[in-house]
Amino acid sequence: MQIKVAIVEDDEGIRLSLATLIRRAPALRLVGDHADGETALKEIPRQLPDVVLMDINLPGMNGVECVRQLKGVVPSVQFLMLTVYEDSESLFNSLKVGASGYLLKRTATSRLIEAIFDVHAGGSPMTPQLARRVVQFFSKPTGDTSPVARLTPGEKEFLDQLAAGYAYKEIAERMRISIDTVRSYVRTVYEKLHVHSRTEAVVKYLKG
Repeated sequence: MQIKVAIVEDDEGIRLSLATLIRRAPALRLVGDHADGETALKEIPRQLPDVVLMDINLPGMNGVECVRQLKGVVPSVQFLMLTVYEDSESLFNSLKVGASGYLLKRTATSRLIEAIFDVHAGGSPMTPQLARRVVQFFSKPTGDTSPVARLTPGEKEFLDQLAAGYAYKEIAERMRISIDTVRSYVRTVYEKLHVHSRTEAVVKYLKG
């Protein structure tokens, strides 16, 4: 029995490469390839793939939101997220909405094929670095209601950069996010920590 696979990727070159890879694998069958989340939302419930390779940074509806909506319609479909960067916040957001795996686009083709079989069999393929972050997140002591405990992995990473003395533009470059996302972190971090300045935020974060 072949595993039915669908692809959601806006980069035409990457989408064609993935499609070719799937078609060449005897145990896999490509049932659809889509350039955006809106099309995937319409077509995937009709195509009913076993596994979907989902790009995170799609135009319009992003991959995380697309998975969230599709999981409500086709809960049996397994989603394997593909991304350029090892971003903790995207990882956790993807897992929260029902994704089963998270790999970098530069992953070797043999590993990608293996990951499709893995996720179809009930596994959760991801890089060792990201797997460690998941383990660390769930190994934290329970019952911690401090403001710092309420921060997301992305917000903590932002505060680590802030504590190291980097300017907002440098943080955006180092975290590979937009300056608007950095500003969003500033607002949410200040609100969660109940502070009004960079210095206060760093001090409260380091104190825990």
